[in-house]
Amino acid sequence: MSPAAGLFALLLAPATPAQARPVAQEQILEAMRASQGFDPTATTNGARFQAEVLLRLCRQARARDPQGGPLFLGHAEWFSAYLARTGLAAEKAPPFVRLPYDYGQDMVVDYRMERVLREVTEGPSPALALNVRIWWPAARDRPTQYSYEDALSTPRLKVTNRRVISYRLLDLGDMVAFQEIEGLLGRPTSGVLGLLFKVIGEGRVEENRMAISADGLQIARARAKKAFFEVVSTVTVYPDGRTEKDLPTGRRDLVGIEARLKRPLKASYRPLDPEP
Repeated sequence: MSPAAGLFALLLAPATPAQARPVAQEQILEAMRASQGFDPTATTNGARFQAEVLLRLCRQARARDPQGGPLFLGHAEWFSAYLARTGLAAEKAPPFVRLPYDYGQDMVVDYRMERVLREVTEGPSPALALNVRIWWPAARDRPTQYSYEDALSTPRLKVTNRRVISYRLLDLGDMVAFQEIEGLLGRPTSGVLGLLFKVIGEGRVEENRMAISADGLQIARARAKKAFFEVVSTVTVYPDGRTEKDLPTGRRDLVGIEARLKRPLKASYRPLDPEP
């Protein structure tokens, strides 16, 4: 990280939202260390890593205080915990972790079920449901978004983060679902799909579901939309971050996992708190 970037981050000391309880760096690190069996430095494992850590922290918080206020995870605490977990120097951190720190992206997570869900209208009820909001402060001289490219995905993927990102995270036992995703855009930059998205522009990521196989493969099913064009695909992510479209050849044991990811799941949600 350049000295200017480090100074920029220091100037963005987090302002904790009312009623949110700050989570200490040591507690975040403990939750990160419990995620094993895959490479947390690979961009393609980023969603899995974040989901596991947030769900772990919220289970702990709910056990202590079921009706407690939201958790506040500061960008500096998350970044420092991540460096300790991975053993990386700050300048070697991957973009999906380094850029949120540089831009001062903080996170608030609400685990109170009555503040998240109205009702599940189709599919299983979650064991835990979270409201997640990630943002950096708005200012006239501040950017409203940033982008980076994931070179490990197939095809290569450009990812854009808007200033405010929000989603609902559901723990359904045999899978995890990100729903009502706002503020996250992406488009392939290679292959046939890269040529198509070059014409139509970035698509908005609307939903992502994932489940883990017995041998540690992440099977994900994501949906992105741009105007009337929608892409829904199954992707296999290996522990080292390599990806493969659809299921690996000869892995009939994964067909059941994909079927679970395809099953109907509809829920209505409570309104999110006002944007910070």
